Amino acid sequence: MPALTVALSATCAVLYAIGSYLTAYMHSPWGAGQFRPAVVIPAVFATLFGPFIGGLGAAVGTLIADSVSHGQIYVRSLVSAVPGNFVGFYLFGWLMKRKFSLESFIKASQITLLVANAIVAFLYVYFRVFVEASYPLAFAQGWVYISLGLVAWWYVTMLPFVLLLGPPLIRSIISAFPALVSEKAKTTSWKGETMRKSFSLAMILPGLLMLLIGLVISFTDSRQLLASGLAPNVLILAGMQIMFVGSGIALLVLGAAIYATGRMIGRA
Repeated sequence: MPALTVALSATCAVLYAIGSYLTAYMHSPWGAGQFRPAVVIPAVFATLFGPFIGGLGAAVGTLIADSVSHGQIYVRSLVSAVPGNFVGFYLFGWLMKRKFSLESFIKASQITLLVANAIVAFLYVYFRVFVEASYPLAFAQGWVYISLGLVAWWYVTMLPFVLLLGPPLIRSIISAFPALVSEKAKTTSWKGETMRKSFSLAMILPGLLMLLIGLVISFTDSRQLLASGLAPNVLILAGMQIMFVGSGIALLVLGAAIYATGRMIGRA
């Protein structure tokens, strides 16, 4: 129903805006790209209420959060975060509509975070480098690397929150508001599935990749990396090392802990 669609989209947008605003002061090594664990909110709405509600709520919510943070309608958010969030969480809802299960949720989380963050990162960096010219000239040479770095930053900082908080939130909403969700959602039980091998691998594999990138950066001559345009200065390069190595270790630890806990539960 139109009224219910508007109400749920508005609720998603407001909750996402509030959650995003609370962590808006934490940025990536490039000085842009906020730490945003609140991304789990549109993921949950897209899962339970469909692609349009999840996409619209995410797009409006990110614009509200960015605009409030900057005290005006934030143009950079309009040209990058709004389309990226809408496409990403519309895709999330569409994937979950095809098959409502934890396995689908894991796959949808990985695909959506890659697609959405790639759209946001490349549009944002391109806009700042070539349209606004608000980034230093040093950023122009390596704008593709910076964009890929932002994709990695958002992916590794968002994925654990979506995977760890999403399923229990979905179960809680289904239990509290059964009249709002589909019959498929009410009849599909995710209990006992949350410790599956695929759940831990969703953490371990990107963790290994992040750690590998961090080690390559750490053991490569910094002058060579700076000359290639990978980073515009030594400070940002150091931040990249910490980000990749730290996030890689964190994801590996989380994945291993989930897998070990699942084995213990299975033996009990």
